[in-house]
Amino acid sequence: MSYPGYPPTGYPPFPGYPPVGQESSFPPPGQYPYPSGFPPMGGGAYPAAPGGGYPGAGGYPAPGGYAGAPQPGAPPSYPVGGFPGGQMPSQYPGGQTPYSSQPAAMTQGTQGTIRPAANFDAMRDAEILRKAMKGFGTDEQAIVDVVSARSNDQRQKIKAAFKTMYGKDLIKDLKSELSGNMEELILALFMPTTYYDAWSLRNAMKGAGTQERVLIEILCTRSNREIQDIVRCYQSEFGRDLEKDIRSDTSGHFERLLVSMCQGNRDENQNVNHQMAQEDAQRLYQAGEGKLGTDESCFNMILATRSFPQLRATMEAYSRVANRDLLSSVGREFSGNVESGLKAILQCALNRQAFFAERLYCAMKGAGTDDSTLVRIVVTRSEIDLVQIKQMFSQMYQKTLGTMIASDTSGDYRKLLLAIVGQ
Repeated sequence: MSYPGYPPTGYPPFPGYPPVGQESSFPPPGQYPYPSGFPPMGGGAYPAAPGGGYPGAGGYPAPGGYAGAPQPGAPPSYPVGGFPGGQMPSQYPGGQTPYSSQPAAMTQGTQGTIRPAANFDAMRDAEILRKAMKGFGTDEQAIVDVVSARSNDQRQKIKAAFKTMYGKDLIKDLKSELSGNMEELILALFMPTTYYDAWSLRNAMKGAGTQERVLIEILCTRSNREIQDIVRCYQSEFGRDLEKDIRSDTSGHFERLLVSMCQGNRDENQNVNHQMAQEDAQRLYQAGEGKLGTDESCFNMILATRSFPQLRATMEAYSRVANRDLLSSVGREFSGNVESGLKAILQCALNRQAFFAERLYCAMKGAGTDDSTLVRIVVTRSEIDLVQIKQMFSQMYQKTLGTMIASDTSGDYRKLLLAIVGQ
């Protein structure tokens, strides 16, 4: 598969090589203004699995059903306190200080397969990459060894060191040496985290056709803070308004759901209100199974605003009210993209890692491989919860993620993917 032009025509260039004459307006290396942070410690993101068995919808694992899952009362199962890699720019634009510089994986109950390298030396790494690309042929193994063992924050520093040392752009050099899926994977690894999400959204909507599954995967699974950062980055890097692009590329109830999502305004309070869960379950039943036709706006309102722990409680209450789980009711009442979007929200509320495991499996099963999805999930989760995603994958499909990647990919692309998933 050929990789879309990088950056696509008409886009501002990749952050890190400013347009001539605009150098001063670009953030200095390592100060990219939109680190993918998480809500502040104590402000809560997504909590540990509740006790009590929520009936698995269609075999969808209930949270806490994998080895090493946080138990009730344990820390949240989604990183709350840090920038993957643990290093952040010292300040955000506007002078706010970052919330916490502890690596997310160390503070919470999930874990990435990639951690910041100890004794990191950006100049030494830049030199290794330069040697790997110099002369005849390219030493792909050297490239794999460096990029798979550095955090995203460290890769940004290597990029800056390379330009300082050689007066050349690392990304342009890598592009000229690599092609196809390997090029797509390397470029994804070198994009700052929030920029990569914003870039993926832009890429999903430009040109003819829209990749709705990419919009769902990103907008329905990120925290408020991440979504707000993506919206700002989308505007600053591509000079476009994300909500306007969504409105012009989607329609109907699906458009409304995505517009709700890109507000980044979901309740993130961790306390569950059981009476509200009961009332919401009743309202959802009356809006769907309990009447002829469907009141879509009721589903949109509840699924777009309630916190994930609150939605879990609503799902439990719903299965008592309706004698059927909410996921299967959504499948009966909705179809197409809006069905997929609503289900993605519910699946994330139930078990975020299972949602990503399922997406990875679907990207590889059957003939052909959806390489862009494979790359995007492996890269974006590599410093957050890829360890747990691998555990869920094995539990759900009786085979390891590494085995499936190895049989679906080849060459250096396979080597690098396996190195990232820790195989």
